[in-house]
Amino acid sequence: MIQKAAAFAARAHDGVMRKGSDIPYIYHPMEVALITAQLTDDEEVIAAAYLHDVLEDTPTTPEELEQAFGSRVLALVQSETEDKSRGWRERKWATVCHLKTASREQKILALGDKLSNMRSTARDYLVIGDAIWDRFHEKNKESHRWYVEGILESLRDLEDTLPYQELLSLYRLVYRLDSGRA
Repeated sequence: MIQKAAAFAARAHDGVMRKGSDIPYIYHPMEVALITAQLTDDEEVIAAAYLHDVLEDTPTTPEELEQAFGSRVLALVQSETEDKSRGWRERKWATVCHLKTASREQKILALGDKLSNMRSTARDYLVIGDAIWDRFHEKNKESHRWYVEGILESLRDLEDTLPYQELLSLYRLVYRLDSGRA
């Protein structure tokens, strides 16, 4: 199932690059799957990690996803899919609120996604500094800090894991916080 999900995601994201870079987008779902696999051996959760952006960012329909991978994988992917008809802050607040009561599997999937994104942000932040915020729709650094802080709070159930600790460390690096905060 994991190999099938990887191939499906590669086809769905074919030709797409990461925001503000020339890195193929598929590297993001691959990294999310790798992080997720550090936290669980549940093949449906790992498959959902590969597929987590296909409903949000490609023409893939929920019916196609369910037919190919089943209802549990579909539900996991949907739990990580934002409603793009809403504004940035509203979407991010909905994510933070959802994760407070999400299942452990949903939290693992979200942690993989958020850590992968934060790694990318931190890498580029170290090179270009605050100019990084210009590549996002929401260009305000404090808005991004607010969002990641909310994610960290909502995922606190996973604070004993290495991926959570890495997310926290990168958050502190990018937002220049001392270790006593967040």
